[in-house]
Amino acid sequence: MIFKSKHHPILYSFFKHIFASLSTGMYFNKVIFSGTFSDRGKPVFVVANHLSWWDGIWIMYFNIKKLNRKFHFMMLENMMLKNKLANQVGGFSVKKGSRSIVETLNYTAELLNSNENMVLVFPQGKIESLYTPYIHFENGYNNILKKVPADAQIVFLVNLVDYLSNIKPTLSMYFKEYENVNLDANKMEDNYNHFYSQCVAEQMLKTENE
Repeated sequence: MIFKSKHHPILYSFFKHIFASLSTGMYFNKVIFSGTFSDRGKPVFVVANHLSWWDGIWIMYFNIKKLNRKFHFMMLENMMLKNKLANQVGGFSVKKGSRSIVETLNYTAELLNSNENMVLVFPQGKIESLYTPYIHFENGYNNILKKVPADAQIVFLVNLVDYLSNIKPTLSMYFKEYENVNLDANKMEDNYNHFYSQCVAEQMLKTENE
């Protein structure tokens, strides 16, 4: 049995309209979006790097500004049990090595069959350092991709943070669409890391010009 995502009318509204926006404004110097998204009104599958507990908040903010979908994200069951509020604002559980993973995969497909939804997945499966040079996709990620409908829009997202001469850091959110054709985990990993490397290079160039 899995924890399916819920959207508590008060908590979800608070996180979506107040907390995500206010917290980024309070704790960050600015947020820079870099990329394009051609909204075709389809469900959206977001693939992002996982560098901190901020990630879910950042991507909820990204969703508000760029996607405008109902926010859903896959989360390890043991982490959800420690933070049950996550389930009330769009989180659904996955338990590695469990038979319930089939239920999670089917539920992911169910979510992505609705045009009003977006589903966020961190292919690393865990938080890693901002300085990680390569994003390794976990074994079994291919099983998730098999559940992504052919008409879903796929978005690569890379979050990077720099302080430079500011007291507060600047958050840069790089994004691009990925072609949803013959999805393969190894190919997607290569393509995501190519994009990731481009984003890091662009970020370094920006800092040199500050």
